[in-house]
Amino acid sequence: MAANESNTTQKENSKTSTDPVRPVANFPPPIWDDRLLSLTVDYLVRELEAYAKAIDEPKEELRRLIINVNMDSNAKLCLINSVYRLGLRYMFREEIECQLDKLFKELNMEDYDQADLHTVSTNFQVFRQHGYKLSCDVFNKFKDHSSGKFKEYITADVRGMLSFYESTQLRIRGESILDEAIVFTEAHLVDVVDTLEGNLARQVRHALRSYFHRGMHIVEARLYFSNYEKECSTYDSLSKLANTHVNYLQQLHKEELRIFTEWIKDMDFKTITPYARDRTPEVYLWAIAIFPEPDYSQSRIVLAKMVQLILVLDDIYDAYGTIEELRLLTSAINSWEINVMEQLPEYIKPLYNILLNELTEVEKQLSREGRADRVYASKQAFQELAGGYLQEAEWRYHRHVPSFEEYLRNGLITSTYDVFIKSSLMVMGDIVCDKALAWYESRTNIEEAAKLLGRIYNDVTTYQFEGERAQQVESVHTYMKTFGVPENVAVNELKKMIENNWKDINEGCLKPTEVSMELLAPILNLSRMTDTIYRYNDRFTFPENTIVEYVTLLFIDSVPKY
Repeated sequence: MAANESNTTQKENSKTSTDPVRPVANFPPPIWDDRLLSLTVDYLVRELEAYAKAIDEPKEELRRLIINVNMDSNAKLCLINSVYRLGLRYMFREEIECQLDKLFKELNMEDYDQADLHTVSTNFQVFRQHGYKLSCDVFNKFKDHSSGKFKEYITADVRGMLSFYESTQLRIRGESILDEAIVFTEAHLVDVVDTLEGNLARQVRHALRSYFHRGMHIVEARLYFSNYEKECSTYDSLSKLANTHVNYLQQLHKEELRIFTEWIKDMDFKTITPYARDRTPEVYLWAIAIFPEPDYSQSRIVLAKMVQLILVLDDIYDAYGTIEELRLLTSAINSWEINVMEQLPEYIKPLYNILLNELTEVEKQLSREGRADRVYASKQAFQELAGGYLQEAEWRYHRHVPSFEEYLRNGLITSTYDVFIKSSLMVMGDIVCDKALAWYESRTNIEEAAKLLGRIYNDVTTYQFEGERAQQVESVHTYMKTFGVPENVAVNELKKMIENNWKDINEGCLKPTEVSMELLAPILNLSRMTDTIYRYNDRFTFPENTIVEYVTLLFIDSVPKY
């Protein structure tokens, strides 16, 4: 960030008559206080063991249903759809894969000639969500090709239109019928939503507010359990398992949040980084979003710490540090040595110490498991991120607005994607082999799309708030400068890029893939969280509405035991 010329050699700890000019952002204060610390459950271990035991019976019953050879194929796909949307797929990964393999190989497009819109849409969603490229031609029958419009009769089927709308979120490039369908279905659902009642009304309202496929999966699972009572109660074992699973996850996540909050307090972030956003539960949501399965409990805690460090670095580079301070900090991070700390301003030293110590602790643990190289990748990503942040600060300091291409090249780094993903890989265990690491380093299309999504979405949503502080170093103004277009045109073009990035992410999850879906999941889940945060505004910086609702839903509101 720019500082006055008279202050270019001044350090924060120098005693001078004037302080450096800082572009303070005036972030909103935190919403939550220590009340979240009291959410932990008494006798936690015993409570979690009881839930884990209660899961066993309905889980086995549901497994038998999934592999039942006598079940109608459409009924089975509906069941698999509910299992997926309830966040239970990880329990039946092999069984579901086996069933879908068989059903997809036996598939005949003529089978859909007599099927209604809801059935076709559900089939499409299930296959696409699990990586099977069912052709979008299955929807051709619902279009009048003489007029080029969708047939009017399907608008009477609100449930079918809702399913069709949700199917469009899985589209890839070149699927024009789905590009047309999202406009058509959304317009119709907006028109009828206020005439609906009961669960269908809630389903449509939520779908219009938040795309399921692009939403935070654990939140969407909780809302599916509440809004789709009929689907969840079709099978007693499904309803019982979903209920127990929700309660189990809530107790587990409460304890994890307590541990993370205690770490935040122990590190004294409020004192050492008063300039940064204070968003403890919101930070933890990112970890839950990327690792929703219960087996990743310790991974979530470590990842949340990395997210906190990303947050503070973002705010010091973007909204507090002077250019000379940021140059010193970047140099220190590049060296990754404790002995360079003396060159840093006093207020930065504790932060630098935490960064080094936390990665060192993880490295010690992973060294015992023979996986210390995973930490090196995360360190390198932090170093690249610091360099990217410094480049943006230099542009702002020199009042230079780069070209759109130049900005995006650096923006792939400042999207924070690499730090998120490499920190995730660091704590995923043996599933991350050398081949998987090499794949991640190869800069694949899905990775580039996820990075661009993060950078552009953030900029389009926040450029007005950041205003003068950003010195036009963001996607909107660099696009305007490069292509000579007004602001509204630039924003619209960037939003089209976001949609295309989502299409590329969707395509990157379709078979055949070079790595398993479990290794693709962090990329998809990070993109989902990005969409959740930035769809309408910066819900992380301004969490008053949606994110408060999500924290309440996941940590405070309980579900009556089955």
